[in-house]
Amino acid sequence: MKVTALALLTVFCATSAAFGLNGAAQSVTKSRTSLGFHKPAMVQPMDIQGNRIHNMALKESAEGAAEIRGGAAAAEKSGPGIDIGLLIYFALWYLGNYYYNITNKLALNAAGGKNGFPMAISGLQLGVGALYGLFLWLAPDARQRPKVTMDDIVKMIPVAFCFMGAHSASVFAMGMGAVSFAQIVKAAEPAFAAVLAQFVYGKPVSKAKWLCLPIVIGGVVLASVKELDFAWSALISACIANTFAAVKGNENKKLMETEGLKERIGSVGNQFAITTILAFLFSIPLILIKEGSRLPEFFDLVKTSPAVWKNLIASGLWFYGYNELATMTLKKTGAVTQSVANTAKRVIVIVGVALVLGESLSPIKLIGCSIGIGGVLLYSIIDDLVGKKK
Repeated sequence: MKVTALALLTVFCATSAAFGLNGAAQSVTKSRTSLGFHKPAMVQPMDIQGNRIHNMALKESAEGAAEIRGGAAAAEKSGPGIDIGLLIYFALWYLGNYYYNITNKLALNAAGGKNGFPMAISGLQLGVGALYGLFLWLAPDARQRPKVTMDDIVKMIPVAFCFMGAHSASVFAMGMGAVSFAQIVKAAEPAFAAVLAQFVYGKPVSKAKWLCLPIVIGGVVLASVKELDFAWSALISACIANTFAAVKGNENKKLMETEGLKERIGSVGNQFAITTILAFLFSIPLILIKEGSRLPEFFDLVKTSPAVWKNLIASGLWFYGYNELATMTLKKTGAVTQSVANTAKRVIVIVGVALVLGESLSPIKLIGCSIGIGGVLLYSIIDDLVGKKK
């Protein structure tokens, strides 16, 4: 837990310093390119034979010397510097997602595993995030509060409900089976998004994208064949999570088309905080319906087992932090970069978590995982590839 707490502190401290860290020293270029000699000097340069050296020749000689020393010419050709802030975003996003999956699974196992309290844990994780979002609004100079209206809140309800559904179903899937298996199934989300976009939201999906879906589904099926911790409940829960996530994506696009909403919300962080608070409120009735009669048993576990409450709080903070960082990161990148980043994240989480938690990584599972995630990447960029060839 000390390592977890230290890493957690790193995430939330480093994010404040992750903005605007593009490094590009241009003062050297300005100073060296000022060798224009616009006014004739009192003493003109001469060569060894006594002939006057032309200004242009002298300028070229100076620039050539600077280039040899790695100076102005090299600096001018070298384009913009590396976006260190964006790299920090990516690193913390991956770190947060990795630790969330580990602490979430540890909390589920400590609370009884398959026969435990997945709904209570998923709901309280949202509650931890909601408290953190409220803290940022109340703390001096931490984050400016949104100026949303009640009508704005009502319009955000579908997104928040789908966010709650996707999170809760994902926690159910990871509680019923291996984390790596749940992540592989969740990688098939584009298939659900394509069906919903085509037949529910009336947004046609290209033939090229449709042709990629069998690759994704085939990879998931192949990875499931030799899954030692396979459970139909895990598969169904992950599919439900994919459905909620796909609806959430489409509803969020509709929401952000509301005139003036972005200005009233103020920031990406505020939008995620409001969504999390609403999602937590939606989860309370479901906790009471699903596990209400067993809640005294759950609270006894929390009191007697530090592994439950420590991992519950840690996973809630990791979940909130990595999701907000992911949103900020993806807003700073293009579509192709987003696709590659999401693909890399899946691979890191699936392999890393499986190694830490001792889950099966058979060759057939790795092959299926590679095919499925590769299909997701191809699905994400296929329209750009086809468009470039035309």
